[in-house]
Amino acid sequence: MLDSQKTVAQLVLDHSECAAVFQRHRIDYCCSGQATIATAAEEKRVDLHLLLSELGQAIEERADRAGTGTDPRTRSTKDLIGFVIARYHVPLRASLRFVQPLAMKVRRVHGDHNPLLVELDAVVTELAESLVEHMDVEEETLFPALLAEAPDVAVVARELQAMQADHLEVAGLLERMRAAAEDFRLPDWACNSYRTLFAELEKIEADLFEHVHLENHVLMPRFVAA
Repeated sequence: MLDSQKTVAQLVLDHSECAAVFQRHRIDYCCSGQATIATAAEEKRVDLHLLLSELGQAIEERADRAGTGTDPRTRSTKDLIGFVIARYHVPLRASLRFVQPLAMKVRRVHGDHNPLLVELDAVVTELAESLVEHMDVEEETLFPALLAEAPDVAVVARELQAMQADHLEVAGLLERMRAAAEDFRLPDWACNSYRTLFAELEKIEADLFEHVHLENHVLMPRFVAA
């Protein structure tokens, strides 16, 4: 039986397969990861017993794949940063270059039919600009500072604080994006471009939750004492 007083971030650290369950219920396990499972369920008006059951099922279903993944907490800082860049930064840059013009196209063609697509296009543009700048700063300033032989405590503290602030901004943009996309529900009349856009945005959201979770709850705690 899972402990409902465990934080959602800690549960995802221990059982990464639970991330998908939290995402399905729109529970933020990265920027709001310090909330307990019980508190998160209450805030999102999700039945706690149902949530615990789904989380337990996800853990059980992964039993046959036990040991195939690498616990990010066991990675060195250099390896973890390299993983974040390769697994999240590089694909995200490519995805953003693809979805920006696609969102504009879908808004132009279907915006009169669904006015929310106008807001979605605006949010995608804002999210892309924010994320590209954020990743540039991480790669050019934060990550080198963390990997320095003798890290500058003041620089590290400043950049980690900026990283957290950026993550909170991204979390707000993701909420707006999901609202404008109506939880990525597709109307019957959606064309292939419409369907492709929503599929890509949902994947970007999932990757961002994983990405921010690793930085907030695995990377940053290694330096908070500084």
